[in-house]
Amino acid sequence: MASSAATLPQRRRIPAWLPQAVLYCLSAACLVWVLHGYPLHDLVSAIAALDFRWVLLAVVFDLSVYVCHAWRWNTLLAPVVRLRLWRTVQSVYIGLFANELLPLRTGEVIRCYLLAHWNNFRISLSLSSAVVERLMDGLWMMAAFAVTAGYVKGIPPDLTLLVRVLAALLLAGAGVFCWVVWHKQDVHAAIGQGRWSSTLRHVEEGLHLMGGLPTLGKTMLVSLLYLALQVATVWALMKADGFDLSFWVAGGVLTVVRLATVIPNAPGNLGLFQVACVVALGLFDVEKDAAKTFSFIMFFSLTVPLLVGGAIATALARLNLGELRHRATRTAQAARHEARP
Repeated sequence: MASSAATLPQRRRIPAWLPQAVLYCLSAACLVWVLHGYPLHDLVSAIAALDFRWVLLAVVFDLSVYVCHAWRWNTLLAPVVRLRLWRTVQSVYIGLFANELLPLRTGEVIRCYLLAHWNNFRISLSLSSAVVERLMDGLWMMAAFAVTAGYVKGIPPDLTLLVRVLAALLLAGAGVFCWVVWHKQDVHAAIGQGRWSSTLRHVEEGLHLMGGLPTLGKTMLVSLLYLALQVATVWALMKADGFDLSFWVAGGVLTVVRLATVIPNAPGNLGLFQVACVVALGLFDVEKDAAKTFSFIMFFSLTVPLLVGGAIATALARLNLGELRHRATRTAQAARHEARP
């Protein structure tokens, strides 16, 4: 019996390098598409012609986004633990810095690990709070697109339909979230003892701790400010590049870019970011070469300050990203194993 079990074919695992290789190939293909037939000297002249007063304002808005992110995180976790704003800001910056340098958006786990480690609470709670953040971001993003679609004509019906489907999925997710918060015993029974039961139990406990209506209401309002600052950043960059486009168009461009880059990708979403930006601006009748130029201006304007801020935050914490990635992943896996009955 033992010998027959030993001869059973084992499931082949996907090589660890394969997903990264596919993502890098996708990134390279997107860059080739954007750069094909594009006169690079136009980019240099466009950067020189920017109104740097608007660029500076965009950078201020962008840096404020991360402070607002930290404020929202503190607000969400306030019923559970009292957090210092600077430490949370540092966690956010280091996590996003890691996302710019590492594939598959590893920085999300890193920032959750750092916040939990520095404040001595379970990483499962930190991860659960990140899930709630993303749910709120999605709901506001869909609302922003709906407003844009109402003000701007010419948006393809297929894109509008896709956004409506995503909005329905997000609303369903919000409904599941509310059910988890207010029906704890039913959730325990539904989770059972399956393969993912320990992970789901951690998430459920975290959601239950954070799930008071006053806390969620405040966090939703801060999330609206968080989105508005991101839209203001894009709008200021449009002004810097000489585009006479409205704040609502900036919201539409941001929404399309965020939708295109929602799946973990190559570091910084390089390539895919540019393609999404070109496609988004094309919806608003921006000429293709001008859209390509703006995609690089937007990418560099958002990335460079984040790299500088993230490098400073990482240096002040005296951390190494490679080691930090290993510790964060190991801690998250250990938390999952400890929760198994």
